[in-house]
Amino acid sequence: MSDIRACGIVVPTDWVPLPIEPSDDVRSWSKSTAAELQDRSKAAGYDIDKRALRKDLRFRAEDSRSREPFYAFALYPDGFDFALAISEVDLIHPDDTVPQITLDWLAETFSADDFGRPSIVHTDLPIGPAVRVRQNFAAGTRSHRGPGILMETLTYGVLPTGAESALMLLMSWTVPGLSKEMEETADNIAETLTVDLY
Repeated sequence: MSDIRACGIVVPTDWVPLPIEPSDDVRSWSKSTAAELQDRSKAAGYDIDKRALRKDLRFRAEDSRSREPFYAFALYPDGFDFALAISEVDLIHPDDTVPQITLDWLAETFSADDFGRPSIVHTDLPIGPAVRVRQNFAAGTRSHRGPGILMETLTYGVLPTGAESALMLLMSWTVPGLSKEMEETADNIAETLTVDLY
């Protein structure tokens, strides 16, 4: 068996790649990206708060960096100064405690029943067999003063053909009423995943 050397993903244009490398200058990135997104929204006929956008970009980048994913993206449609969703890609490697990763192990490890039983479906993606886990969690707020919020998630755990490691795609959102659109987007993004093996 080989292992994953690199992976690829294709996301829609309103998903902004987040700087997750320790050497990335998040402050400069958030300033220039906020200006770009403000210009894009202005061209589409929306006026957004660049300062609020810059603050949200920094928060999203720093939050994703804390989990050290392989890739991270935030959804900023035209007219919004905050991210509607986050998507991250990560690798799970076998180790002494889990010498062989299986779809059942991925489903069990990455699911919980905070708000009812998760929906777990086994499926196939172009790169290999996968498990799709749709569930909801209680999430805190940034201020920690207000009541908690509902975080909806869709996770794909993929076993790329010929690889020992698993590829994980997680999408999460807290804005109500977006479930159908976010699920469709996650399903479409999952189909674009690619891997290079060594």
